[in-house]
Amino acid sequence: MHPNDGRVVSNFITQALSGKPISIFGTGEQTRSFCYVTDLVDGILRFMQGPSTFQGPCNLGNPTEVTINLLAEYIGALTDTKIIRRHSERPQDDPMQRKPDITLAQTLLNWNPSTPLLTGLQSTIRYFAKHSAVGGLEIAA
Repeated sequence: MHPNDGRVVSNFITQALSGKPISIFGTGEQTRSFCYVTDLVDGILRFMQGPSTFQGPCNLGNPTEVTINLLAEYIGALTDTKIIRRHSERPQDDPMQRKPDITLAQTLLNWNPSTPLLTGLQSTIRYFAKHSAVGGLEIAA
């Protein structure tokens, strides 16, 4: 994950580590579901090694929903940063809810995500902090 990829997790982490306000579209009550990369790769591998009769599609992800506001709080706590929210208008095409139905992956692939959100966030924060500190990755201002 690159710090400037424009996704909510990387945006919030880089903003928190830089001491900048957290950019939240809308009220922050919209939900998202976060799946750690190792869980996703495991699901893809299981899909590729699955029954040859199954062609897909098959949703992978984490069905546990978290509000954007709660995500900001988690990142603030994990970075030991006082979170200041900067709200702006929610884009028209931004859904209020994102929650994958992974029933097929659970039954056909015997797959479930196993990395808790806070564990994944801790790893990602450590990665960003390490790489931005040594200049390997630049965090946009």
